Amino acid sequence: MSEPQSPALPFRVIDTGVRDGRANIAFDEAMIELHREGRIPDTVRFLRFEPTALVGRHQAISQELKLDYCRDNGIGLARRITGGGAIYFDTGVLGWELVLSRRRLALPGLADYARQICESVADGLARAFAVPARYRPRNDIEVEGRKLSGTGGFFDGDTLFYQGTVLIDVVPARVMSCLNVPRAKLEKRALDSAEQRIVTLKELLGTVPPANAIEMAVMDGLERGLGLALERADVSPDEERLAAEIHRTSIGTDAFLFEIDRPEGSDVLAGDATSAGGTIAAYIRVEGPHGARRIREALVTGDFFITPPRLVLDLEAHLRGVAIGEAGDAVEAFFATHRPQMLSVTPADFRRAIEAALAARA
Repeated sequence: MSEPQSPALPFRVIDTGVRDGRANIAFDEAMIELHREGRIPDTVRFLRFEPTALVGRHQAISQELKLDYCRDNGIGLARRITGGGAIYFDTGVLGWELVLSRRRLALPGLADYARQICESVADGLARAFAVPARYRPRNDIEVEGRKLSGTGGFFDGDTLFYQGTVLIDVVPARVMSCLNVPRAKLEKRALDSAEQRIVTLKELLGTVPPANAIEMAVMDGLERGLGLALERADVSPDEERLAAEIHRTSIGTDAFLFEIDRPEGSDVLAGDATSAGGTIAAYIRVEGPHGARRIREALVTGDFFITPPRLVLDLEAHLRGVAIGEAGDAVEAFFATHRPQMLSVTPADFRRAIEAALAARA
């Protein structure tokens, strides 16, 4: 077994500039794969996007994005490899990411990493720009109740991938023109419009700070909060080659983008469960004679975070063939066996969504 890494070991920092949305996500996947194989060191990446609307890994795309508006206005579409909700990016938003060994920063679970990373970045922004940035569970950085940064991540073996944003100079109305924001989400925060929920550094400071100053603020926060020694470096040829291949074969394709969407048909049973940690929606088709109905197929979507992400696919497979009266117990048995890491949502929330869908049957 390898010895734990020292937090004092150099930690690479790269800036990949402005890229197409799907190219940025493909680069994420390349970094994770190469880090898992030991071919790149622990890394902080800064990134920018061409105008792009992104859905979370588990979201039904047509439910979350105003697709016609995006297409009509030249806004790219992409699907993240992390969970969470739909977001909008352009060059007025700075992205930051960490790919690191959990041995370097040993914490109990995903929620603990979210807290420590977000508190560190919030502290860096507060120190640099004299704004009262604070971590707000489950995964936001806020200033006086308004969102300055959203974050999320997951584990892949020993590798932690965690990413976030800093809203610099983006027009809130443009952001919300791309997204379908449920009314319940606004009412939960006592807001009249989604635009009220977000704030930018430009609004807070009255000017747009230099991009390098924002990067330095994030780096300073991570160094102080996580005990890192950050060093600027170059992107490796391996990263560029693998990212291009991943973009060509999977993440850059429409098949990956539209892989998850609300199914059509009068035989689809739909239900959802909303908690403080997000919304889980379930879409189910059943088969068999009356009195002996079973789940033929299930789709589970939402803005939740679960690690590893593929467990959602495993849950859907686990439910196939299960008698409808036993579905709730099957969900609990699945999670008892697999014991995933989740932010705020619980196995009971998944059970409620599945049972709500089955309760909708004629």
